[in-house]
Amino acid sequence: MAAQPRQMEMPMAKMAAQSLLAMPHDRMVASITSWSKAKFADSEKWKFWQREDQGEPHKDWRVWLVMAGRGYGKTRMGAEWVSGLAETHPGARFALVGATLNEARQVMVEGESGLMSLPFAEPPHWEPSLRRLTWTNKAVATLYSAAEPESLRGPQHDFAWADEIAKWPRGVAAWDNLMLGLRLGSAPKVMATTTPRPVPLVRRLVGEDGVLVTKGRTADNQMNLPPDYLATVKAMYEGTRWGRQELDGELIEDVEGALWSRDLIERQRVPSVPDMKRIVIGVDPPVSANGDACGIVAAGLGRDNKAYVLADHTAKGASPQGWARAVASAVEAWGADRVVAEDNQGGNMVESTLRAADLFMPVKRVHASRGKSARAEPVAALYEAKRAFHVGAFPELEDQMCGLISGGGYEGPGRSPDRADALVWAMTELMLGRAARVPRVSVL
Repeated sequence: MAAQPRQMEMPMAKMAAQSLLAMPHDRMVASITSWSKAKFADSEKWKFWQREDQGEPHKDWRVWLVMAGRGYGKTRMGAEWVSGLAETHPGARFALVGATLNEARQVMVEGESGLMSLPFAEPPHWEPSLRRLTWTNKAVATLYSAAEPESLRGPQHDFAWADEIAKWPRGVAAWDNLMLGLRLGSAPKVMATTTPRPVPLVRRLVGEDGVLVTKGRTADNQMNLPPDYLATVKAMYEGTRWGRQELDGELIEDVEGALWSRDLIERQRVPSVPDMKRIVIGVDPPVSANGDACGIVAAGLGRDNKAYVLADHTAKGASPQGWARAVASAVEAWGADRVVAEDNQGGNMVESTLRAADLFMPVKRVHASRGKSARAEPVAALYEAKRAFHVGAFPELEDQMCGLISGGGYEGPGRSPDRADALVWAMTELMLGRAARVPRVSVL
């Protein structure tokens, strides 16, 4: 019997987990049982398990921007990158920057894919009170909040991981301070991971020299995601503008004809709450008990006679009693003097629901006689006139605002711009309602 040709063994660099999983079961088992101890040892490394599209670029780079859909594996990539560098760079200094300190801790450090959860790496010593991670070789990583750009002024680092930069409240300022402090070692680098949104920082980085971009889709990581999850989000969002951004990782620019642009909102952002003359809570109730979210937005009139969006307290998937309690909590948190709530879906039902939540304060019921875009147009004009501002960042609210089209229509996330509608009611009460009109007396 003629000798069978000997199958060439695939090099370990190519025999990664994804290749094995694509094999017929018998062949996969045969391949694994033939491994040497060295190969088994190699399988206990991130390089074996990462997908080819998750590998660090081979070209020279200073900034590696991973811009991909939700569930792609961005956090795992960032954590493994930091862990690998810490292992090979004793004494190195790392900056871990999240949108807030809480997000940096919960996602980058303690999350399911964070630095403390990596399966093949020795976890560093974590000191939450000091915002510090220390490896046995004296490499140190410190957590920072992008909401406090000045905290990055002064500290120096060899490497940095910047997570969800599209959500950073003061993105450009935080990034610039981070980059100015990236001056230790022979080749300082920063890895930025984010779901894309057309905010100024992301748009700037995409076109900047020295930035290498990795793009990816949620579906690229389907082997690690529940099948029901993928089927559900595809059915709901595939092909939509929101789906292209959040699932396919596309950087979608401003919608043509939108009442608000990203740049306009960015120009009208301020870091702190000024002295207030009055504060109201705008409410856009859901149509049904199991309907859309209940939009709840706090806004105030400053002593400078300008309007300020203070907070987005929107309640998702809540019962009428649940969103009424959320409104009451917002009133208490801000000391609001009035609730302005749309009542199109049931007469005095909204007011009755709020009263049942022990909300004993003026509730102004408003009826929508015009479409959402028509109601929003005069409010958008306040931003153009520099009379309306955002205290901090409200990504979900701002996404909806940028989806409202002049002349009618909505092309933002979700079925309805509930958050944006609540903002419109609050701003209208503060700046465009009768109470906002101060009679002028002419002296002859």
